[in-house]
Amino acid sequence: LLPADAEIGHFGDQMLISLRSTWHGHAPGALLAIPLGGLASPPAAGLPSLISCLFAPTSRCALDGYTRTKSKLILSILDSVKVRTACWSVSASGGWEKEKDKEEGTGVAEARIGGLSLTAVDADRSNQVWCTSWSFTQPNTLSLGDVSEGVSSLLQNAEPLRSLPASFDTSGLEVTQASATSADGTGVPYFLVRRAAADGPAPTLLYGYGGFEVSLTPSYQSVVGAVWLEGGGAYVVANIRGGGEFGPAWHQAALREKRHKAYEDFEAVAEHLITSGVTTPDRLAIRGGSNGGLLVGNMLVRRPELWGAVVCSVPLLDMRRYSKLLAGASWMAEYGDPDSSDWGDFLHRFSAYHNVEPEGGKAPYPPLLMTT
Repeated sequence: LLPADAEIGHFGDQMLISLRSTWHGHAPGALLAIPLGGLASPPAAGLPSLISCLFAPTSRCALDGYTRTKSKLILSILDSVKVRTACWSVSASGGWEKEKDKEEGTGVAEARIGGLSLTAVDADRSNQVWCTSWSFTQPNTLSLGDVSEGVSSLLQNAEPLRSLPASFDTSGLEVTQASATSADGTGVPYFLVRRAAADGPAPTLLYGYGGFEVSLTPSYQSVVGAVWLEGGGAYVVANIRGGGEFGPAWHQAALREKRHKAYEDFEAVAEHLITSGVTTPDRLAIRGGSNGGLLVGNMLVRRPELWGAVVCSVPLLDMRRYSKLLAGASWMAEYGDPDSSDWGDFLHRFSAYHNVEPEGGKAPYPPLLMTT
């Protein structure tokens, strides 16, 4: 009846269905609701007539999760990798109603560069929520809010309770979002944190992951701030394919034989940083760990001339044997099976260990720091 890969939840007498694949014309990443009573006694028109679509993804907009309170269902949405919220409730007649912003009538709170986590104080008894907010320049802050009147002004009206201490000086820093164009024409967004009055190319640290549908959203990083940003460096987070920033389709676009799409995206971000004057190749360092270690390992052997330094942490580099390591066999849906024709068809192309060239084969390899 329901797709096997769907995630199921509930809100009152409604079943909530988060899709991972297309179902009854609704795209992967959609959030649907069906009355539980209707499932027990389907109408003559069939199951599709019972479905209410609470969220439909677009190429640049994805559902990040939802929180239920006594009478509200709050959606957390990534809109071009910026966070916003929307709020639904069930009317007395049993239909779904979207809360409207009193001033704009949009039904959503304005998207912002930052992070927001909402947790119901008591989902069965109240509409109060614990709000944890943060950004590249703001440490995690816990507030108490109420969504009885919707979410459009939740953060402005929430009562601040506690905040982690600031770890670095943010004065003079600016956070912006830009986009690079990948080899196939796809737009690849990235976040840039640097001094607003930056004079000329700056030492720049570019971070990426691009796998397992992990979304790289803004976060407060004490060490990066204190050691790198305070010293005048720029910090960049690339939202390349393979991640979850734009839902399941963004992840699936870099699976297995399409893995090179993630690498082309990362290279495109680097080239955009260089052509826009943010940095130069000799001042551009890259960092990644685990699957991100596979990413920067491939960057090392694919485009050594682009990087001034590479930091590669706990990486996968030998893709011929990765499936024999710890949980490696469980990653074959992501990368492919090296003991099948996948190795010759595509896996060998992104096995960094097998693509190292002798000295003189390409541009000299940049300095490499590898940690395990």
